[in-house]
Amino acid sequence: MANQLGDEAQLHKIAEQISAERIEQDIRTLVAFGTRHTLSETKSDKRGIGAARRWVKAEFDKISAECGGCLEVRFQSGVIKGEKRIPNATDVVSVIAIQKGQTDPSRYVVMSGDIDSRVSDVMDATSDAPGANDNASGVAGVLEAARVLSQYHFHGSIVYAALAGEEQGLFGGKIMAEQAVKDGWRVKAVLNNDMIGNSSGINGVMDNTSARLFSEGTRAVETAEEAMRRRFTGGEVDSPSRNLARYIDVIADRYIPNLDTMMVYRLDRYGRGGHHRPFNEAGFPAIRIMETNEHYDRQHQDLRTENGIVYGDTIDGVDFNYAAKLTALNAVSLASMAWAPSPPAKVEIHGAVEPHTRLTWAPAKGEEANMLKGYKIYWRYTDQPQWQFSRFVGKVNEFTLKNVIIDNYFFGVASVAQNGIESPVVFPGAAGSFGE
Repeated sequence: MANQLGDEAQLHKIAEQISAERIEQDIRTLVAFGTRHTLSETKSDKRGIGAARRWVKAEFDKISAECGGCLEVRFQSGVIKGEKRIPNATDVVSVIAIQKGQTDPSRYVVMSGDIDSRVSDVMDATSDAPGANDNASGVAGVLEAARVLSQYHFHGSIVYAALAGEEQGLFGGKIMAEQAVKDGWRVKAVLNNDMIGNSSGINGVMDNTSARLFSEGTRAVETAEEAMRRRFTGGEVDSPSRNLARYIDVIADRYIPNLDTMMVYRLDRYGRGGHHRPFNEAGFPAIRIMETNEHYDRQHQDLRTENGIVYGDTIDGVDFNYAAKLTALNAVSLASMAWAPSPPAKVEIHGAVEPHTRLTWAPAKGEEANMLKGYKIYWRYTDQPQWQFSRFVGKVNEFTLKNVIIDNYFFGVASVAQNGIESPVVFPGAAGSFGE
């Protein structure tokens, strides 16, 4: 995918600013709360989910103070009851910090991690559940990304979210996604970080140079009519989430040394879920970023030793440098998308029984138009995972690729800023739409 995204010195600088030492400190602090179970203690200042979320908010407040109040920090909550894992009325409280964009503040990109933890019994709210990797690593990554990115100004808005209630049913994500829809947020990307610190797998593999990107193939909100059209035009592997994963795959190659991302064509692992799913179900592009080789003895386990095997998600199972590498991947991806123009809207394609392929899209407006250098068309053979060919076509709203047959390729369009930074690629039609 040569020449994509714009090789910005600022993006390299952001990657270099991520600190493994600060991430380690944050993970140790979160582990020290004993348990962060959704149903655990809320009054104590030293133990339980209440103390943990208040500490996260205090950290966001501190970061905001250092950037002159650039973050809007708040708790976001909803009362959940009558659920299998939350039978009694419980206030599920997430912590979010919003860094508003300078020119397009209603456009959002989100980085999330899950604040809660658990042991073997999902209803055990009192036993120690350190959750060092699952998912103190993700929350520490969110905090560190906020520390670094808050030093910069962006066109679009960035949200840093420590989401609650994940182990009990993805409730923090559901609450946030519903509120985003209600508030009219134009969410272009959600990067859910769930376990980004383990480099030693239960399969015996030691690997600190790869990460997985899970993404849905077709949009969860696709209508029957849209599905029928997709059957004839393609798009099964070109949802906005899938093209978000392709974008981040290129970010890794360009900006994160010794990191290769594996695009997994699946919503999540078999039989398991993550906080990107509620955002997909609300119609937003969202993916899961995580380690490649999991260690199941360290997930959802009581702290114990049996038959010589040590169980539990403790601090000694976390590779802080690896967590920093994946945090850098997030930070650079967020910065790139927030500096880029919004992905093109209303992308359509034409060319049936013709020798040429023509693409059209809606014109950018206002400040967005002023920052726009133009558009780039991408295409690839239909059996290829990544975009292969591209052509910058300037500040136009339609372009014809002469003697490029529509039947032989998949196509897409990206917006390009004056400094060369690009948006994700948008596949034509409803199947690939990132929204307005």
